[in-house]
Amino acid sequence: MKYIYILFAIILFGCSQNSNLDKSNKLKVVTTTGMIYDAVKNIAGDSVDASPLMGPGVDPHLYKATQGDLSKLNDADLILYNGLHLEGKMGEVFEKLGRLKEVVAVAESVPKNNLRVSESYQNSADPHVWFDAQLWKYVVQEVSNQLIKNDSKNADFYRANTTKYLASLDSLDTAVRSQISSIPEAQRILITSHDAFGYFGDAYGIEVNALQGISTVSDFGLKDVTNLIDVITTRNVKAVFVETSVSEQAIKAVVDGAKEKGQEVKIGGSLYSDAMGDFGAPEGTYLGMVDSNVRVIVEALR
Repeated sequence: MKYIYILFAIILFGCSQNSNLDKSNKLKVVTTTGMIYDAVKNIAGDSVDASPLMGPGVDPHLYKATQGDLSKLNDADLILYNGLHLEGKMGEVFEKLGRLKEVVAVAESVPKNNLRVSESYQNSADPHVWFDAQLWKYVVQEVSNQLIKNDSKNADFYRANTTKYLASLDSLDTAVRSQISSIPEAQRILITSHDAFGYFGDAYGIEVNALQGISTVSDFGLKDVTNLIDVITTRNVKAVFVETSVSEQAIKAVVDGAKEKGQEVKIGGSLYSDAMGDFGAPEGTYLGMVDSNVRVIVEALR
């Protein structure tokens, strides 16, 4: 709690110091995750000055604001974060910033009856909504609404780009369904480091098992490792997957345990879960990230 109050004091001081500075003509937008940043760029292009706090390989569950982040937050006109407790260590910061400027939890635009609920995750919903392209459309629309609200002079441009981008998400959704269906049904078992792919499994018909819970803050024990080893050996699972934003050590212990029981299982590849790839690379976009994940999964399990 002490960290939160010190941080808020710095933010408040920064806002008061910057209040008399000339502002750029462009709306200044700060996002937490790369996925939200990508939505902003697809809708607004260069019409806004946008920047993400969290880059490739960054775990939002564990993320704390840096001194550099404070400068971005101070200068922002609009702050967009996922919400649903994804940025667990920054929730109170955003709540307090909301008293000073526009701060929006965009994933909370997804209808509640579409959210996965887990009692083990702070009695809250699973925040990884971007893994269902149809649910991500709600978030994209909310991002668009906020851009239009805060920059009405570009409203028509934003609406046109939003329509195009939503259509591309429909196309992505269709492609993912087709590719996952090419895996024999008995082999559609996705085992990962932490439980980020629940929405993906529900949407595209693949069973998901994970060592760690929905948040990487959660602990796992010997029983969790043993349970996954049992799934691998009894279901003859061909491959398990690591994640770019989570340590590989735990899932490797599962692989070693399965081998000790006579089941050869390989690391099928690395998946993007809570963070995208390098900005400027195909995997540094939402569409490219999902496409990369699906290609890795299909190649390893088919």
